[in-house]
Amino acid sequence: MEGIYARESPYLERYVQLGVASERLLSVSFPTDADADDDNELLDRVFAYLEGVEDDFRDVNVALTVPTAQRAVLESVRDIPYGEQTTVETLAATSAGLDPDEPSDLDAVRTALAGNPAPLVIPDHRVRDGPSAAPPEVEQRLRSLEGIR
Repeated sequence: MEGIYARESPYLERYVQLGVASERLLSVSFPTDADADDDNELLDRVFAYLEGVEDDFRDVNVALTVPTAQRAVLESVRDIPYGEQTTVETLAATSAGLDPDEPSDLDAVRTALAGNPAPLVIPDHRVRDGPSAAPPEVEQRLRSLEGIR
């Protein structure tokens, strides 16, 4: 199903909005208001996750239209297990073509995290010292949900 889907989350105190095209997830956002269809299988999974059902969303086909270095970082982020966290430096070490000893590569990791088109599905909230593309209050609630401090 293609389109924009949204549903209000009492836990996040915001809507969760998905953009979907060609059976690929284009975006996840957290607006304060939304007027969109709420009948979507992935949205059902997101809400189960928000109610405490563990889901890594690794099977979700995300359309990553970002530069190669950013794609490598975001793909590494998808490998961070539920309830665990990592650092910007570790992401640089585990992302193809990046060196954790190069400040510019650490900046590339931060840029990729900040520009993440699908926070929650690509769980940038699991990166302890990096920015999240989700609003700060959403990031903190996702961390709390997974028991990450």
